[in-house]
Amino acid sequence: MNKSAAMNDDKKVIIWDKWEKGHSMGVIARAINKPPATIFSYLRYHGGIQPYKRVRTSLNLTLEDREEISRGLA
Repeated sequence: MNKSAAMNDDKKVIIWDKWEKGHSMGVIARAINKPPATIFSYLRYHGGIQPYKRVRTSLNLTLEDREEISRGLA
């Protein structure tokens, strides 16, 4: 198999979708054009459990707020 592009979010969605449906690592690898070892390593890293989507809390400052504060301090 030739060296293919880096793992992007679309490929990760496919991996988790097929993994949850019970597809083998070989089937998943062919679906995203990656070697099965890559799928194995990716799933092992996450323990076979899809990580939660990280969402920034609304209590955090926005980029604009930070910029305004930094300009006020300077």
